[in-house]
Amino acid sequence: MDVEMAPDVEQMVSEIVDVLSYGHINEFRIICMRSQNATANAYARIWNLPDIWQKALDVKAFYIIEVLSQHYDLLPLEKKEHVLIHELLHIPKTFSGALRPHRGKVKINERTVGELHKIYKQRKKDLVSAPKKGVSRAEAMF
Repeated sequence: MDVEMAPDVEQMVSEIVDVLSYGHINEFRIICMRSQNATANAYARIWNLPDIWQKALDVKAFYIIEVLSQHYDLLPLEKKEHVLIHELLHIPKTFSGALRPHRGKVKINERTVGELHKIYKQRKKDLVSAPKKGVSRAEAMF
């Protein structure tokens, strides 16, 4: 398996975190990687830095979102957004380095991801169409 940094994914993650107002997520402690030749059938996976490693290395929590190039890169933009929202849902409110399970207090499933994606798209649309204070609507678009 080969891995490399994924700045395009990092940009999308940053935008999703900002638009959905995920204040508990420190986007500077999320690293996005793209893997090639991975054998998993997933579009993406999230990796955590467990508490014991944080203490041993004297660092705070980090998460890695890995997209599997052979599956993820072929997806349309909206499906990529779904995948990244799904992975971000695994990060708990405490940003402790732990991971939320699919069937925990917050259900991580297609329904939840779909609802959040609708909110994301609407807020993103609202941000684009909202005129900036003191600027005309035409100027706000640029």
